[in-house]
Amino acid sequence: MEIKVPSVGESVFEALVGKWLRRNGEAVRKDEPVCEIETDKITMEIDAGADGVLTIMVPEGTTVKIGSVIGIIAEGATVAPAPAKPEAPKEVPPLSPAARKLAQEKGISPETVQGTGRGGRVTVDDLLKGEGKGAEKVEEKAPAQPPLFASGAPAVLPVPAPPQPKEPAAEAERVTRTPMTPIRRRIAERLLAARQQTAMLTTFNEADLGRVMELRKKYREHFQKKHGVSLGFMSFFVKACVEALKEYPAVNGSIEGDDIVSHHYYHVGIAIGAEKGLVVPVLRDADRLSFAEIEATIAGFADKIKANRLELSDLQGGTFTISNGGVYGSLLSTPILNPPQSGVLGMHAVQERPVVRDGQIVIRPMMYLALSYDHRIIDGREAVGFLKKVKEYVEEPEELFLEG
Repeated sequence: MEIKVPSVGESVFEALVGKWLRRNGEAVRKDEPVCEIETDKITMEIDAGADGVLTIMVPEGTTVKIGSVIGIIAEGATVAPAPAKPEAPKEVPPLSPAARKLAQEKGISPETVQGTGRGGRVTVDDLLKGEGKGAEKVEEKAPAQPPLFASGAPAVLPVPAPPQPKEPAAEAERVTRTPMTPIRRRIAERLLAARQQTAMLTTFNEADLGRVMELRKKYREHFQKKHGVSLGFMSFFVKACVEALKEYPAVNGSIEGDDIVSHHYYHVGIAIGAEKGLVVPVLRDADRLSFAEIEATIAGFADKIKANRLELSDLQGGTFTISNGGVYGSLLSTPILNPPQSGVLGMHAVQERPVVRDGQIVIRPMMYLALSYDHRIIDGREAVGFLKKVKEYVEEPEELFLEG
């Protein structure tokens, strides 16, 4: 049975063989993940189509066309016993270029020298010391007294040369070059396009999350028991953004050529940091989702990302994006647009800060909010108004979230 790179979308033509999860010649079982591939949009696993023995045909790090055969599973085959391993030759320690040259000139066997450099590397100084130890053994057999001239005066012995300084690490050893993965290349292209092809600006505000935190504390246990998911901040902000988008539809639009495209639906992308880069799965028709459905869908996306099961359809069609840098401790940042979208909301860490309420200085849980927007389609008045609405909704959430 052939293992082929599956088609993951009309616009994806090649994939990178990222990692083989099973070794060549190893027995595998049907539906067991055997290989991890990467495209410019997603990372996914390929499962074995049958029980048998795996033969790897394409090594890791190779880019292949969609549909290419990268391995074969011999159905019904068994793993042959491994032959006895021959005795391994004595390991030769790593040498710096200068040390290798000196060892050849002096006829010194590097494996007889104890390396003191990084990772056990044998340096020039180690070779000189090793040579010196051999000389000391010869001197032990010589008379203890230094030789004398005929006059009885002691002979002048040669002054030993000062020890040479340890050779610095070669320049090549201080730099590592790693090819960009398809996902990282795609991220780089899109970020550059966002900078070059949009008139991006950012406006800032801050929100008092006291009431949201009180609601979460009050209903957390009931919500968890009823729906099987935790009540987080993100569902509040998704709901707040949807309501604000209804009042400021330009933030939910996009530009195609000379046309402004107005979307009469709300597909909200949720930026999630993954091991191999940022991905933005989409909550479709977020205006129709309950708090529990929003939280459950986001949790499902996180599970898919961890298991490399995210599908291309999960990433397509977003009209607006929310990014929560606060989960990493960010206090304030400028989120970047996700083209062709025209707006992205940046959430940040909640921090207790002194603020003025009714003429009194009080300590409140505050969050900085940032809206980056494409000034070609969204005016400053609309951007500021949108962000103020989001602020108002999360500061007074009861009217929107009674269904909680």
